[in-house]
Amino acid sequence: MRKKRVLLLSEGFGTGHTQAAYALAVGLRQLSPRIQTRVIELGTFLNPVIGPLILSAYRKTVSKQPKLVGKMYRSGYHKSLNRVTQFALHRLFYNQVSDVVRQLKPDSIVCTHPFPNAVVSRLKRLGLNVPLYTLITDYDAHATWTNPEVNTYLVSSATVRNKLIARGVPPTSIEVTGIPVHPNFWHPHDRAEALAEFSLKDMPTVLVMGGGWGLLYGEELVEYMAGYAERVQLILCMGNNDKAREKLMADPRFQHRNIHVIGYTKEINKLMDVSDLLVTKPGGMTCTEGMAKGIPMLFYEPIPGQEEENAEYFVTHGFGELMTTTETIDRWFRLIQEPYASDQHRDALLALRNAEYHPAKCSEAVLALMN
Repeated sequence: MRKKRVLLLSEGFGTGHTQAAYALAVGLRQLSPRIQTRVIELGTFLNPVIGPLILSAYRKTVSKQPKLVGKMYRSGYHKSLNRVTQFALHRLFYNQVSDVVRQLKPDSIVCTHPFPNAVVSRLKRLGLNVPLYTLITDYDAHATWTNPEVNTYLVSSATVRNKLIARGVPPTSIEVTGIPVHPNFWHPHDRAEALAEFSLKDMPTVLVMGGGWGLLYGEELVEYMAGYAERVQLILCMGNNDKAREKLMADPRFQHRNIHVIGYTKEINKLMDVSDLLVTKPGGMTCTEGMAKGIPMLFYEPIPGQEEENAEYFVTHGFGELMTTTETIDRWFRLIQEPYASDQHRDALLALRNAEYHPAKCSEAVLALMN
């Protein structure tokens, strides 16, 4: 019997959109052997020369002018992509999407970024008869996600559901599934094995993440954390930012036996299991992975816009706290050095997670929609 095909379309503006697509793809295949998936970062796939240049320019803007990114996000917050914009996107960057769909013959399409979502919506208006599911990868609902051709929205929280309803989306077209995480985050790993794998000590440990792009804005706070290296083990994950990683490794303040500076890794799930605290930018994907692992989180310098909304959600729901001063660092670094208090706090977060989030729910929801 022919496997059902799911085409997942994303974009590389940040790493979370594509990570969510891959997490959902792997989750679907793990839950059902009858599912075949394909993940495509559409702009780069169709425009292998221009696409990476656009993403590089966006990355530089995010790192150098985050306030400008926030201003752009807010200025279009209540404006969906109109048909003229959708047509322009299609003609300039996505004019071969219909050929891709025709070749792959998907039974369902899942979009994890507003641009492919808008383009597929346009194709549906022109006659494409394939269900379109839109996975919103943050804890906010920007208007660019919304199109009347979307069959079902898969959203992170009831808050996002309510925002979509306020924009005129029928409640029956929205499912609160949570953002999917890779099955590696569904269950804990053996702590002793993970410590040995990364040559780590069994001591209070803090995981500091700069996201897939390795952007650490609050350098003075990271430097302050290094002062705890005799009592607290630090893992600094710099993603694909080799320049930032090399800079830290050359800094005498970070050349300590209990400080580990690493680049991109697919083993963040294991590092979260052996860490007692996560310090991170509040990207929707990373925060959801942290919630799935029940690890307390400190958020630094959220970019105005969706990162602010993400941080507000997790702070309000008790999963994390904004890191604005060294006092916050002192308080948390003292707590994780008290084993009983640290274990009690993590147990409380796991109970809270179980009440608000199930890691496999999004994959299960898509399977149910396809049956």
